[in-house]
Amino acid sequence: MGEAGRVQDIPPLLDDCDVLLLDLMMDRSSLPSVAEFARRTAVIVLTMSEVPEDTLAAVQAGARAVVFKRFAVDTVLDAIRAVAAGHVWLPPSLQAAALAAGREATAQILSTREQEIVRHVAIGMRNAEIARTLFISEETVKKHLNSVFQKLRLRDRVQLTLWALSTGLAAAPGRRAERLRDEPSRVKPARGALPPKW
Repeated sequence: MGEAGRVQDIPPLLDDCDVLLLDLMMDRSSLPSVAEFARRTAVIVLTMSEVPEDTLAAVQAGARAVVFKRFAVDTVLDAIRAVAAGHVWLPPSLQAAALAAGREATAQILSTREQEIVRHVAIGMRNAEIARTLFISEETVKKHLNSVFQKLRLRDRVQLTLWALSTGLAAAPGRRAERLRDEPSRVKPARGALPPKW
């Protein structure tokens, strides 16, 4: 456990840090550092601002949770538990904004084929399984996934699954939905976290 008064003093503390509580207004704005810190540990952002654009920017940069300061005493422990368990935690007021942003991104950024592949990833299918299901090569699946990761600025399949849940892509009809119910993703919403249909 450690504490820092300046953003530049945080990196040396991250080696032994499982969860970082980061004041978004530290040194005026710590937002530019969120991506760097998120590569090394789970980041929870504390903020006075409740403007969706400000806080969602932190999530897009890699923060796993956002806690508004006016609710911090009541909710920060819930957020810490959720993030430590590998989940994402957002205030209810941000969930609708995240859903809207995610749906817009789905429609404008990802092609139909990319959306289809993301949907399969979200229910736990491996690249080889996706390739057999869609009658394409495994190399084609990999190329589409690389494109998706770049477009959405995501780092791994866990983050992609969370994103798919947030946009509703994981709630696919037919046998895929049945598989999602029977074989749920390892990433499960915690109390206070985003529900399956954000």
